[in-house]
Amino acid sequence: MNLVIKRGLIAGIAILVAGFVFSFLIQSIFPLIAMEYQNFSIFRPWDDPLMMAMLAYPLILGVVLAYFWGIIEKNFKEGDAVKKAVSFANLYFLIATVPGMFISYTSFQLSFLMIALWTASGYLDAFIAGWIFAKVKK
Repeated sequence: MNLVIKRGLIAGIAILVAGFVFSFLIQSIFPLIAMEYQNFSIFRPWDDPLMMAMLAYPLILGVVLAYFWGIIEKNFKEGDAVKKAVSFANLYFLIATVPGMFISYTSFQLSFLMIALWTASGYLDAFIAGWIFAKVKK
């Protein structure tokens, strides 16, 4: 199996599991977030069959991040897997998460809390992926 696909799928599964845990914790701490997701003028209802595609997002993200890692991993020569993961997450965060969350906040009627949580989740996803990529050797 191609290394990008192997790393990407491992990272995608880890991101999916972490996303479920993160979502459960956040909605337990901030019940208003769960209510915000019930705004069907912004979000599809969970019983919409198209929502099943949401489960593919972490897998797609994992493969894309694995491809990105393959291009830039030579820049992460020093440090352990955690240090490399932080460097990778910082780079991805600045390139994709910050602009994406800025446009989400300014374009959609979402609370600042939801955007902040999505921002944290984006960083966590990139960190998890970077840690896995640093651990899964060629």
